[in-house]
Amino acid sequence: MKAALAALLMICLPLMVWPAQRQREPRLPGYMPRPRTGGPAEYTFVRLRYSSGGYRSMWATDYPKGDIQFVYGLRGWMDSKLNIADEPDSVSLDDKELFKYPFIYAVEPGYMELSTEEAAKLREYLRRGGFLMMDDFWGEAEWENVQWQMKKVFPEYEIRELPLSHSIFHCYFDIDKVVQVPQNQNWIYYGRTDEKGGIVPHYEGIIDEQGRILVFIARNTDNGDAWEWIDDPRYPLRFGLAAYHLGMNIIIYAMTH
Repeated sequence: MKAALAALLMICLPLMVWPAQRQREPRLPGYMPRPRTGGPAEYTFVRLRYSSGGYRSMWATDYPKGDIQFVYGLRGWMDSKLNIADEPDSVSLDDKELFKYPFIYAVEPGYMELSTEEAAKLREYLRRGGFLMMDDFWGEAEWENVQWQMKKVFPEYEIRELPLSHSIFHCYFDIDKVVQVPQNQNWIYYGRTDEKGGIVPHYEGIIDEQGRILVFIARNTDNGDAWEWIDDPRYPLRFGLAAYHLGMNIIIYAMTH
């Protein structure tokens, strides 16, 4: 526990000075940790760019600060174990670069609208060893859409609740609780962790015949917002800690399964 808290302080203390400077410059030259050494990156954090119909660029919620800051956290905790790229990236399903990345992150999938071609490409990517994390969607309407989009990809599979005994929750940190991580302003101004009627958080997944998780689904929770706002002293550290732990476990799982 002491080691985990010490590691978190390594991440948080440099970030605490950032909010006051942020109004002057959104990406400071000194914001990222030291450049990598020792050859090409083994891992790049990659966000999925997807279509969202009449809703503009829902894929870009918390972007790029949430991704940059999460990379900062990954580097602080895991740099000795995994050679992590300095910068995050983004990719679309028709991008030829898609298959270079073992992990992609999709935010606000309650607004996702996959075409037949995109669903087929996502299916191929996941079947060939890729991994998708879906995060930050709330309530029944968005949940129904997530189920519908995933049925386009895997009509043969059902989304299943993941027990906390599953190895994904114990491959790096031991996670023993499903945490409802709130949107920053929803917590600060209203003291609420839920929104849009999404009261109970869930960790769910799509699992293939060999038992490998293909898609991890964080429902009624917003881990990306905690990655983005861990530097805000008004936002409780417990939410940031839970979100970083979960994200790192999922990445380790995706890289090893």
